[in-house]
Amino acid sequence: MKNAKALRAQIATLSLAMTDFDPDSVLSVLRNFMVPDATVHLCHPFGDIVGPQALYDLAYAPLLIAFPDLERRDWIISTGTDADGADWIGCGGHYVGTFVSPFLDIPPTGHLAHMRFHEFYRVVDGKAVEMQAIWDFPELMLQAGAWPMSPSLGREMFIPGPAAQDGLKPDGRNAEQSAHSLSVVMGMLTNLSRHPVEGGPEIMKAEKYWHPQVNWYGPAGIGTARGLAGFRNWHQIPFLNALPDRRGGTTGSLRCHFYGDGPYVVATGWPNMQMTVSGDGWLGIAPAGQEITMRSLDFWRVEGDLIRENWVLVDLLDVYAQLGVDVFARLREFNKARLVGRIEIDKGMP
Repeated sequence: MKNAKALRAQIATLSLAMTDFDPDSVLSVLRNFMVPDATVHLCHPFGDIVGPQALYDLAYAPLLIAFPDLERRDWIISTGTDADGADWIGCGGHYVGTFVSPFLDIPPTGHLAHMRFHEFYRVVDGKAVEMQAIWDFPELMLQAGAWPMSPSLGREMFIPGPAAQDGLKPDGRNAEQSAHSLSVVMGMLTNLSRHPVEGGPEIMKAEKYWHPQVNWYGPAGIGTARGLAGFRNWHQIPFLNALPDRRGGTTGSLRCHFYGDGPYVVATGWPNMQMTVSGDGWLGIAPAGQEITMRSLDFWRVEGDLIRENWVLVDLLDVYAQLGVDVFARLREFNKARLVGRIEIDKGMP
């Protein structure tokens, strides 16, 4: 990894500016952090835009209106170089604040709300030239009581940072540990891809790679699972049944960028998986035999030789859109009899 310390310093500056979220400071730091024509890939419904100004105007400015006391809280910051020699910064955390105005037609709650983010930046000569980001908008829909999709199989909850409490502590991370962590995850993905073409579930050798008490933190709409049994029942089995020909990670024609950073392994791609919706369908959507792509931005934490935690964000709203379901239209239909506007909260002072 080239200039890891400098990259961490840059993302720390951005994270710090977003702690109190002064608009002028945030925009200034974004302009300094990114090249003017940076390619910005944002999750549905934002799509692809160009440059830090558009990123601020399209995404952050409306979010700041909805959350006037907006605060960014990172719990993982990682840096690394992928197999192509590209440098990346990967961040995971939450945007939090008091949800007082509608955001993407999601009704406000007047209470503290949280929205998980996974954000990845490809850096050249000290500047971000590409950003890939998924913000968990469905997580806000759940908190607003405005859910327009099928119920999650997993547990919906506030997703914690690493149990090891070291997601923001780069000291001690070294090349040997990074390579080992990466080999564990790549081994898991390679064996995962062998099913079902080469054999039954046993061919994935799950016990070789996953800790028996693993926590798998999925996006809102899939939910979180505990242990191998939980992971299999609440995510993997429905996923494989519905999408048996999935290709991604180590197979298929789409690119996925991997790197290790101490105990952490990162995967990012836009998109980085392709599959056909078949079987019994997925997420309550009937099987249409339609091929789709999927954007998944992931972190794994390796403990010894086993994966102990896995944070996964999938752009589920984009999946629904590809299958002809406009989630935001459904959201508006479900909530059209609801009075929606800005919530004024008395500060409680005489």
